[in-house]
Amino acid sequence: MKTRDTIVVILITVAGLISGCANNGLYPASSSSSSGVIYGEIEAIEIVPGDKGGIAGSGIGVGTVVGGVVGGVIGHQVGGGTGQDIATAAGAVGGAVVGHELEKGNQQQQNAYQIRVRLNNGGYQTVTQQSLGDLRVGDRVRIDNGNIYRY
Repeated sequence: MKTRDTIVVILITVAGLISGCANNGLYPASSSSSSGVIYGEIEAIEIVPGDKGGIAGSGIGVGTVVGGVVGGVIGHQVGGGTGQDIATAAGAVGGAVVGHELEKGNQQQQNAYQIRVRLNNGGYQTVTQQSLGDLRVGDRVRIDNGNIYRY
């Protein structure tokens, strides 16, 4: 009964962690004013390394979590008493390492685009986003909630 309860708690924890991983592929604007619409002209576009992905950008993804859970469950089947606790912990760590390595091999890091906009009020704002779309240097744009659009 104790093993089943432990597995249920671990699965609920994993589900909670995974559900918080939604990513729209956009990063917030670098200035503190991301509400409202701002107009300007694209001054520069640079390619920058994308995020690491994973849970909250940590690089720790589902493979790591699932590997840790599976390793912990398998380790829990070994021994009894304190030895069982040690085997569970070792299995969880080993499974997480294996899961992370497998996931790293399957991930492709996507580049992002850092777009510098000279605003109509004379200021500057830089927005980093995953997709460049049809944006080019010199385009008149609007920045709406941290996203850049041509107009």
